[in-house]
Amino acid sequence: MAVSKATELGIRSFCVPTAGNAGSALAAYTAAAGGESHIYMPVKTPSVFQEDCRVMGAKVTTVDGSIRDAGLLMAQDNKDQQWFDISTLKEPFRLEGKKTMGYEIAEQLQWTLPDVIIYPTGGGTGLIGIWKAFQEMMTLGWIHQIPTRMIAVQMEGCRPVVDAYEQKLDYCVLAENPEETAANGLRVPKAFGDRLIMKTIYQSHGEAIAVSEMEMLQSISEFARKSGIFLSPEGGAVYAAYKTMCIAGRIKENETVVLINTGSPYKYMENHIVL
Repeated sequence: MAVSKATELGIRSFCVPTAGNAGSALAAYTAAAGGESHIYMPVKTPSVFQEDCRVMGAKVTTVDGSIRDAGLLMAQDNKDQQWFDISTLKEPFRLEGKKTMGYEIAEQLQWTLPDVIIYPTGGGTGLIGIWKAFQEMMTLGWIHQIPTRMIAVQMEGCRPVVDAYEQKLDYCVLAENPEETAANGLRVPKAFGDRLIMKTIYQSHGEAIAVSEMEMLQSISEFARKSGIFLSPEGGAVYAAYKTMCIAGRIKENETVVLINTGSPYKYMENHIVL
């Protein structure tokens, strides 16, 4: 959505800091649109993401540190604003694309929304976008209530949203020295849209929960053996959170729950995600 709309407006050069998937998407869509992309990644991003972008013609810059460090270097290199910055929530169009998940969930459930949606939350655009879609459907009269609790999932080694939720804050504090994780997309020290993430959680009467690296890895294997679906690390974190919430009674047996898996596990194989 971001590239399509920007291209319609005459923009041809783009930039983004990424832990993987957003970079691959930007490289693909700018290639299809005849544009150019400048992608900044943490050096420990799996090599397949880096090569994925390069083979589609993107200029890839690797940065020692987190996605935040990648974003800071990108901002410095783009100080004259020669490239359109499509960083999470710094432009209006990516959110409009992400919100289609909310419409798809509603349509596939015959316009009865689930009780719970569990989302792996780094930058948080998907979490915010789904909630935005539900609000729009209410305004349109397509649905008559929103029973859904939005649950944000993070890793124990990088949990700014969880810390903010536990402290009842409406913003997030920067997570200093975030730990390495196989779930690259969840190593976000502070989301740019932190206030919107917290607003979504509170408005939906949801919560934020952190899981350990081992819980995430074990959940990938367990889910694969039970369902025949190989989750990405972020998806594994979601399933781990789901199990924890069920055991604690925060999700009831009769509730409808949607678990969001946000990527392909095959791009993460060098992270040793299989126990």
